[in-house]
Amino acid sequence: MAVKRAMISVSNKTGVVEFARGLAELGVEIVSTGGTAKTLREAGVPVTYISDVTGFPEILSGRVKTLHPNVHGGILALRSKEHLDQLKAHNITPIDLVAVNLYPFRETIAKPGVTLEDAIENIDIGGPTMVRSAAKNHENVLIVVNPGRYMDVLEAICDGKAGRDLRMALALEAFAHTASYDAAITAYLEGLGGKELFPPTMNITVKRAQVLRYGENPHQQAAFYRDPSITGPCVGNAMQLSGKELSYNNILDLNSAFELVREFNEPAAVIIKHNNPCGCACAGGPAEAYRKALEADPVSAYGGITAYNCVVDAESASEMAKIFLEAVIAPGYDEDALKILKAKTNLRVLVTGDLTGQTNDRLEVRKVNGGLLVQEADREVLRVPELKVVTKRQPTKEEMEELIFAMTLVKHVKSNAIVITRERRLVGVGAGQMNRVGSTRIATEQAGEKARGAVLGSDAFFPFNDTVLEAARAGVTAIIQPGGSIRDEESIKAADENGIAMVFTGMRHFKH
Repeated sequence: MAVKRAMISVSNKTGVVEFARGLAELGVEIVSTGGTAKTLREAGVPVTYISDVTGFPEILSGRVKTLHPNVHGGILALRSKEHLDQLKAHNITPIDLVAVNLYPFRETIAKPGVTLEDAIENIDIGGPTMVRSAAKNHENVLIVVNPGRYMDVLEAICDGKAGRDLRMALALEAFAHTASYDAAITAYLEGLGGKELFPPTMNITVKRAQVLRYGENPHQQAAFYRDPSITGPCVGNAMQLSGKELSYNNILDLNSAFELVREFNEPAAVIIKHNNPCGCACAGGPAEAYRKALEADPVSAYGGITAYNCVVDAESASEMAKIFLEAVIAPGYDEDALKILKAKTNLRVLVTGDLTGQTNDRLEVRKVNGGLLVQEADREVLRVPELKVVTKRQPTKEEMEELIFAMTLVKHVKSNAIVITRERRLVGVGAGQMNRVGSTRIATEQAGEKARGAVLGSDAFFPFNDTVLEAARAGVTAIIQPGGSIRDEESIKAADENGIAMVFTGMRHFKH
């Protein structure tokens, strides 16, 4: 079907002059509104102003421009004899192409100090209506909402290949565009009075960032989607500086590594393998932190993911270059560090920008067959005044600091989770076991002699005293756990008998 008349009304003017000029050169009449018409006329593209089509001026400060039968009749008409006769009877010309993108609502509400009045004025009405009308009638109308599509569409029109497949693809983009727009408005308005955490209907709009080579396994297809409403440093907003394309498992592990390392205030390094920390340490600088993290389990660290909460320097980059790592993520890198890391062509290097606290992403969403599980992210931190020492022996000041470090770390280990730490570094970890004493035995075996004088952290209470007894045999001197078991007294008694200080937090940290 030939394109004879096009409606062009865009907030994002990128590429619109070239697109309109190309259409005009094909003999297409361009109808436009306000700022778009002005832009095209100044560029020498012939334009029919919207008021000449509707016979009515723009009114209400531009709120009403295109909401008129001469516009929507032209867009929605089927090319059947019945509809075309009606158009002719009412002197309406069919519109064969609609190029519209909407008022910049997201950009407006992202501005500091934006008022509700400003936000409301940037809720587009006529634009989404034209987009939906054209998308509904995509069999007869080309709808273009993405400036990146302009040249493809122009080429298809020139070649006579603007067929059903292209029209359907453009319609799907259009409906996704308006759905995303409405979701952004809903989220903003919900947030004005304190957003309900779990609304009756949840609108989640994300944009595909990349199609991945495969998922967890080669026979599974996968893609990565970004949430444009999330601001702040995180995996979703990180920029890849070098290395191979990210995989599904890379992204999962990078997220786990970065979310753990951002928990610490002093320079820290984390090494993640299969979504569990196999190394973690705080130290005076990134290189020292990395070396101490690596000592925990250098075997598992091979092929792992490393994260920092500080700028990576050349010394730490040189240390990482000694073994095979899949990826590294950090707030920044100095120039020499980047040279070293980029020399390893397969190493994926990501940068997040300065850590300025948590992002505005409050929820965790997991898919199950037939639905979604949604919960608050576990961002609770230990408050020392709320900790309860339940044993006869009080932990020393140094032990208490170490216990807080251990509990912060164990929060990021798959349940059942046990960690053993000393001197602000991980020395043993038991993750994902079906019983807690099993995790404890794995952690103490890994720690070996380093468990003597170390502390143990548990993500949940001890159902029996066996974990305390295993810790005592390994030489652990202090334990931190939530408490709350009906057999707490048995565990406390075992700790007292072995001279172990034990602290209850009253807060569980399961991570399934």
